[in-house]
Amino acid sequence: MSKPVVWSKTVTFLDDGWHDGNVPIMGPRTHAAWLCTSVFDGARAFEGVTPDLALHCARVNESAKAMCLKPLVTVETWVALVREGLRRFEGNAELYIRPMYWAEDASGGAVRPDPETTRWCLTMYVAPLPKPTGTAITLSPFRRPTPDSAPVEAKAGCLYPQSARAMIEARARGFDNCLVCDSLGNIAELATANVFISKDGTVFTPTANGTFLAGITRRRVIGLLREAGATVVETTLRYRDFQSADEIFCTGNYSKVTPISRIDERSLQPGPFYRKARELYWEYAHSNAA
Repeated sequence: MSKPVVWSKTVTFLDDGWHDGNVPIMGPRTHAAWLCTSVFDGARAFEGVTPDLALHCARVNESAKAMCLKPLVTVETWVALVREGLRRFEGNAELYIRPMYWAEDASGGAVRPDPETTRWCLTMYVAPLPKPTGTAITLSPFRRPTPDSAPVEAKAGCLYPQSARAMIEARARGFDNCLVCDSLGNIAELATANVFISKDGTVFTPTANGTFLAGITRRRVIGLLREAGATVVETTLRYRDFQSADEIFCTGNYSKVTPISRIDERSLQPGPFYRKARELYWEYAHSNAA
C-alpha cells in the first residue's frame, strides 16, 4: 500500500469550475502521464502580493508552444483566474500558484502528442515560503541537458527528474542542494534555483546559455541590483569560482531570494549583496502589488 499523503489546502480550476483538494486530472492513457508532455509555471502569493504574476502566466504559454502543445488560455484569463482563486484563501496566505498544460492523446502514434488534445488547469495551494536560514551546497555529478537534447527553453515536467536525482544524491552526502554544470563543465544553476556569487565587490551569475531556465526572479533581481548601482556580470563560471566566492545566494520563485551558508566544508555568512537583493525584491513586490 502506498504512503498516504496529507495535502495542504488546495483549489484547482479545471473544466470550467473550481474544485477542492488534489483533483485527479489524468488517466492511464493520458499522454502526459505516460510520456511526460506537460508544462507548468510557478508564481507566488505572499503578504498579500503576487509579484510578476503576468510574466509567469506568459511563460507557461511559451512553454506550451515549445512542448508542441496549444496555449489555450490568454495571459489575462490566467491572471483573472488567479485573482478569483486568491479569494478562496486567507488574505496573507503563502501560496504556490501553478498554471499547467498537458497533452491528453497522441497524434498518429504513441510518441507524438496531439496538440488538439491539450488540456489545462490552474492549481493553487498553501506552501509557506522557506525561511532564509541558509543552504548547504556541493557540486553535483549530474549535468544539465543541451538545447538539442531536451526542451530546456520550456518549464517542462520532463526536465525535473534530473533535478530530483541531483538533489537526492546531494542530500545523501549531507547537503541541502547542489550546483549543476552544463555539458561543458560550467556551472549552470542549483538543482532548484538560479545562483549568484559576489567577489571583490562585483556580483556574478552564470550566463543564460540555453541549458537552464533563466528565471523570472533571477531577471528581476539582476535589474533591481543594477538599478541600485551594483555591478552584475553574467558570465561563464566554474566551480572554483564558487569555492572562493565572498558570498553566494540564490533566486527562484519558490523561495525568492535566499543565502547559501556552506559550500562543501566552507561556511559562509549572508553577505551585503544577498541582503540588498532580498530587500530590493521585497520592496519591488509590495510596490507593484495589484
